[in-house]
Amino acid sequence: MKTITILAIALLLMVGQACNTKVEKQENIESAPSDEAIFPLGELGPATNFIGKAYNFGLVENDSIYNTLVGNVYFEKSARSNWHLHPSGQILIVLDGEGYHQLEGQPRQLMKKGEVIKVPANTRHWHGATEDKSLTQMYILPKTENGFVTWLEPVTDEQYQSNN
Repeated sequence: MKTITILAIALLLMVGQACNTKVEKQENIESAPSDEAIFPLGELGPATNFIGKAYNFGLVENDSIYNTLVGNVYFEKSARSNWHLHPSGQILIVLDGEGYHQLEGQPRQLMKKGEVIKVPANTRHWHGATEDKSLTQMYILPKTENGFVTWLEPVTDEQYQSNN
């Protein structure tokens, strides 16, 4: 009976340690894509176009048949794009996390997993992760024969934090 009790206590300690290890690991990778991420992290976006770290993974290359560019972007917490515009607009699909997007002249909007955002053609806008959560989004650029993107100035901290 003493042996069974000792084994039971040892088993409980091992389970408890395994649970603690898992929690510590999750805290350490909190700003990384989840283990369930659909796409690889991709390449780090240039600091000239992003504040913080944003990673792009191309999914559909542009060609003369579809004239569409599709990719996945992972934004670490607080990372965001500069202001920019697309000649034919842009569609964003939030795959994981939470983020913000803002069309110039409109209030900043929260976007969550499962939401679809349509950005009109030639509209200045920005998008990125919230302060507390990372963001994974898919982007679709239609009618690429009109061009891809025009990058503009960085989004200031004041703009990023403002609801207006």
